[in-house]
Amino acid sequence: MMEVTQSGSAQHAAVLREFGCEHSLLSRPDGSASFVQGDTTVLAGVYGPAEVMVSKESFDRATLEVTLKPKVGMPGVAERSKEQCVRQTCEAALLTRLHPRTSITLSLQTVHDDGALLACCLNAACMALMDAGLPMHCLFCGVCCAIDQQGTIRLDPTAREEKESRAVMTFALDSTDCRVMMSSTKGSYTAAELQQCIAVCQRASESIFQFYRDSVSRRYCKA
Repeated sequence: MMEVTQSGSAQHAAVLREFGCEHSLLSRPDGSASFVQGDTTVLAGVYGPAEVMVSKESFDRATLEVTLKPKVGMPGVAERSKEQCVRQTCEAALLTRLHPRTSITLSLQTVHDDGALLACCLNAACMALMDAGLPMHCLFCGVCCAIDQQGTIRLDPTAREEKESRAVMTFALDSTDCRVMMSSTKGSYTAAELQQCIAVCQRASESIFQFYRDSVSRRYCKA
């Protein structure tokens, strides 16, 4: 785990839960990975580049489709919103122009949700895209934080902490300069709190990118 402390008016309880991942655990996709953050687990599979339907074809780039399945039941509004966030991030990272008139499908499956689900989806997606060997401008990661009623910023909150918070924010950050590629926010917060949350999440992203590097290194060292 990683602890982050900063000076300023807001109190920070910035602790990332432990990570875990597994590569190439599915046989049918071109790339796959599972990502674990605390007790939140997401499974991701990448298919393609492959043939695309004429109605969805783009002459100058690959068409990206993202689906998110909940642990039980059918996808709803919450899943559709997360799909859009993941798609926006992946489209910004992938070099889709290298594969025109093709389709890339990213399938996400929620195995367990104990908070920061969108962030875990983003991290699982990046690991699966790497496993598939798709070219990207940069890697990306997802970091979630919440602001409780006392104004404390909690990094990587559990489901209970999210429910007790007045604001929850998830940011997708790139590996080059920690630029915010996508943001998803809900609840009430001030402009100053938003900037503080971005700073905390940017700092925390360093440990996630290091985890990526260590995970890939361990994988190929074993090979």
